[in-house]
Amino acid sequence: MENPEQVPSRRSFLKTLGLAGTAAAAVPATLAQAGTAPAYLNLVKSHRSTAANDKIRIALVGTGGMGIGDTQTALMVENVEMVAACDLYDGRLRRAKELWGDALFTTRDYRQILERTDVDAIINGTTDHWHEKISSDAMRKGKHVYCEKPMVQKVEDGHTLIKVQKETGKVFQVGSQFASSIIITKAKELLKAGDIGELVFAEAQYDRHSAMGAWQYSIPPDASPQTVDWDTYLGTAKKREWDPKRFFRWRNYQDYGTGVAGDLYVHLLTTLHTITGSKGPNRVYASGGLRFWKDGRDVPDIHLAIFDYPKTAEHPEFNLTTRSNFVDGGGGGYLVRLVGTEGDLSIGWDSLTVRHHKLPKAPGLSIDNFPKDQKEAYLKEYNKLYPNRPEMEGPREMVYKTPKDYKGDRYEHFVNFFDSIRNQKPVIEDATFGLRACGPTQCGNISLFKKQIVNWDPNAMKIMNAV
Repeated sequence: MENPEQVPSRRSFLKTLGLAGTAAAAVPATLAQAGTAPAYLNLVKSHRSTAANDKIRIALVGTGGMGIGDTQTALMVENVEMVAACDLYDGRLRRAKELWGDALFTTRDYRQILERTDVDAIINGTTDHWHEKISSDAMRKGKHVYCEKPMVQKVEDGHTLIKVQKETGKVFQVGSQFASSIIITKAKELLKAGDIGELVFAEAQYDRHSAMGAWQYSIPPDASPQTVDWDTYLGTAKKREWDPKRFFRWRNYQDYGTGVAGDLYVHLLTTLHTITGSKGPNRVYASGGLRFWKDGRDVPDIHLAIFDYPKTAEHPEFNLTTRSNFVDGGGGGYLVRLVGTEGDLSIGWDSLTVRHHKLPKAPGLSIDNFPKDQKEAYLKEYNKLYPNRPEMEGPREMVYKTPKDYKGDRYEHFVNFFDSIRNQKPVIEDATFGLRACGPTQCGNISLFKKQIVNWDPNAMKIMNAV
């Protein structure tokens, strides 16, 4: 393993990957100005001897920023080898060889990778509208799959993936890595222990204030119909003339992505569902609009939503509000906060803060407007019910931080993925979990565009009233 000091902090690592597009290997402006490479390009595989039959050989389909970040992280795990890469832009295939060697097999056609006997698993880092097709084809060809979030663009595709996963028995992991975070594990432990009392409310935000954060990814100078397989890229989407923005900035368009809700809220719902054990909300209402990034995109740059969670065996009834603002003049920020009857849990990039504020047993007095006799009578009974007894007070606030040698939740997510392949252990995020995280976000998009409340069945994983 390389010097631990070369491994980026969880915060810088996640922020870099969060700004890098699956279809565009964009370098954040701050790093470019500093003359340094993106953090995810500094993650390298350790050189250790290993038994051949214990080695897992992976291929990457979709070698954009997120795909590169995922692959570099996967190669940090012992006994993992990179053997092939696929992309529809020729420049990315050249980049793959620069990163992983001239001997790497590269192709525009992912089906050629699925036919290779030396590929055990693929990382699916393609656009949202290709997730189901490529993942299903891979599992049917005997490959295990690590699929970037959101798992699918449409709910019906999620049910297809659940079916294929069950039929093939292949390992399928959704790449919303927060589920593997030690921060989230600690939050789950504290909530279960009753540290904040009974959950009543949750809020989450994912704000940004940069062009890269708003998906205005760099477009290579040689982008053209000759260097990009445009027709294949469109797939099931509406046929259009060549448009480099729709290829390299695909998150900005409903045809290929899932907007703010699918791209970012999936992380927030994954976090919440992991902590609470929830299967999801049953009602969603969303609003928002395009305030600043009027660059031809057809998705909003500010998105607000309310999710109603019903009472279940896992948790009480509670409500969740979410916010994502791509033109946050305050500088951006990330937060997931769970509020209980006796405290709250606030989750940041690399820390967890717990605050305790228990309601006093005595309700207090508002008797100054009582006549004297009534005040005396009330005080007599009140003091019987709530005698003044001194009690010990615990700390009002506790802060937990990730250790300095923590390799990050994305690394832990891949460790779980490969462990599942080797030892048939359950993954953290299978297809069912993935659909329960991304299905409600599709409800949020429907609600926003149609201006209606959308009902979601978290058990059957179906949209109930979209028209």
